[in-house]
Amino acid sequence: MPLSEQEQRLLDEMERNLLHNDADVVSAESAGRPFTYRNLVFGALLVVAGLGALIAGVSLFRDLAFVGIIIGVVGVALMFVGIMVGARRGEPTLEFDEEELRRESSRPSGPRSTTGGNAGFMDRMNERWERRQDSDD
Repeated sequence: MPLSEQEQRLLDEMERNLLHNDADVVSAESAGRPFTYRNLVFGALLVVAGLGALIAGVSLFRDLAFVGIIIGVVGVALMFVGIMVGARRGEPTLEFDEEELRRESSRPSGPRSTTGGNAGFMDRMNERWERRQDSDD
């Protein structure tokens, strides 16, 4: 259900006030590279492998002390590297549909002709959704 014009104006005003008054939100938005699924999974796998190596090193320490210590240290190093890889933020990925790019480039560069002046955020999202639904059919 789309927002009324009054609700949209109120939402825009709240967003402007929030961004203006809260420096943490502004800095987080500008530096907001998301965590990538690949990094998180790879980091978790490294942590699990390191934990397994640490357990193997502890169990081998009784019979082969030197080998157990080496395997344990390698396990701790693997866990550290896994945490670092999992906590690393990825590069922002921009996925564009070629058809959408062609449509965007063929549009006139003047102001958009929508009812009520410039389209709001939700109106633009609805237009994109409808275009995607039309292209899927």
